[in-house]
Amino acid sequence: MPLPDKGTRWPPVHPAIQADMADWSAWFSANPDRLAYRYQNRHRDNSRFGTPLNRPSQYRGGMVGRVARWFWGEPTPLGEKRAALHMPLARDIARTSSDLLYSEPPTLKSENTKTQEVLEDLLNTGLVRTLIAAGETSAALGGAYLRIVWDTDISDRPWITLVHADDAAPEFVHGRLKAVTFWTVIACDGQRVVRHLERHEPGRVLHGVYDGTEDNLGKSIPLEAFDETSDYLPGRVLPTGMEKRLLVAYLPNTMFAPDWRDIPGAAGLGTSDYQGAETFLSAIDETYTSWMRDIRLAKSRIIVPSGYLLNLGPGQGSVWEDREVYAPMNVPPTSDQQITLNQFEIRHEQHRATIEELVGKVIRNGGYSSGTFGDDSSGPAATATEIKARTARSMSTRARKAELSVPGLADITESYLMLLASGMFPGYADVVIERPDVEFQDSVQDDIKTLAETTALLAQAEAMSTEAKVAFLHPDWTDTEQREEVDRLLKETGRAVEDPLSFGADRPMFGQQPIPGEGAPVEE
Repeated sequence: MPLPDKGTRWPPVHPAIQADMADWSAWFSANPDRLAYRYQNRHRDNSRFGTPLNRPSQYRGGMVGRVARWFWGEPTPLGEKRAALHMPLARDIARTSSDLLYSEPPTLKSENTKTQEVLEDLLNTGLVRTLIAAGETSAALGGAYLRIVWDTDISDRPWITLVHADDAAPEFVHGRLKAVTFWTVIACDGQRVVRHLERHEPGRVLHGVYDGTEDNLGKSIPLEAFDETSDYLPGRVLPTGMEKRLLVAYLPNTMFAPDWRDIPGAAGLGTSDYQGAETFLSAIDETYTSWMRDIRLAKSRIIVPSGYLLNLGPGQGSVWEDREVYAPMNVPPTSDQQITLNQFEIRHEQHRATIEELVGKVIRNGGYSSGTFGDDSSGPAATATEIKARTARSMSTRARKAELSVPGLADITESYLMLLASGMFPGYADVVIERPDVEFQDSVQDDIKTLAETTALLAQAEAMSTEAKVAFLHPDWTDTEQREEVDRLLKETGRAVEDPLSFGADRPMFGQQPIPGEGAPVEE
């Protein structure tokens, strides 16, 4: 189908999906201003444009006022500065999810040597960084898009970029991505919003620029009107053989979104690690703010009689002079006037226990173990087995996310190889098109000392061959690299078996008598 018509409502995303992603985006930003704006303006729309407004419902009591406020939706009283604190736990969860999944980048394996070189070069020239960023946004927004782009002014070959889930309008068929429309805001001036639309369909890519408002796409204008889009073609047909291919792949964070099951078109979308924990995230910030309020109120204060105050003159009032040394005061001994020190208690233990409980709830809701977010650097070094035992829930979540990412990574890299082999890019026409095998590395590995000791014990028990030793010590090596290392070890230890033909096994050995009738006669 073509690009949207003039006057289309934008974005073409279900309001529930749009609202949830806007909430998650605010938490992911770790910006108190964005959180305050989001929760004070949820009644208006889901855009970032406009000035934060206070609502009458926020000042009401009971359930209506509470639901309207939450914590970050509470208006700041006039004459007071905002004292709310924010703990960036949501961003920490997203970063940890990406570290678990992509700190050891996946390997792309192909049987063809040329294709393998291209895939390794793709990983080393930017795809690993893109995947790390995709891991963060996927955990926060429920998924991430990988897109193939190219610009001959920058590079002689294409590369893969990231598109955030809240900048896309996808179309799924039976849970698989069929088409998607990306948009980027080029200009925003008051109510006027100019957007660049990029639509990916099987076999083609379409571009368009629209001049509209916050919630309306507006009219189409030429691509040449803006420098950012002047080099784009309105439409491009993909090379032969890619009629059913997309230059986009979707990496979902979860298999499906429980809160969107009844929404048409949301079957292929995943959900955020924050889904269902927004109230706990809000409660954590509220508890931290209460803790700091205790500290402010507990500052030592001095209460003195009015006679102790220093008169500043007629009409200027009196103050208590703050200094370390005072002259003797003429106060009768029997007078009840005295200096009183006042200091409130800081409920630090109660606040800390509450925060730890809430943080544990949020982490468990995201599918992680508390040990994954702990700081165990002060304790003794733990083995890989001990680490996996402490973080079993996190490892299970990592394995699930890795399994969901494999099809998308294989799809986008296969499309990348097809684009290279199409002849559009000189020097890559001989690339063999293969669907690569995507393998994720073990994120927790034993140190080399532990591996060496284990190998020595197994070798002493004659329970491990040289091939098994090399594979055990170097699981990240390819089969070819492991075989070459085995050959080198056998030669160094003198256990290598040379080819018998290289010694002339087809000829009689020295000192052996020839068979009568064959070769030289037998001497008597």
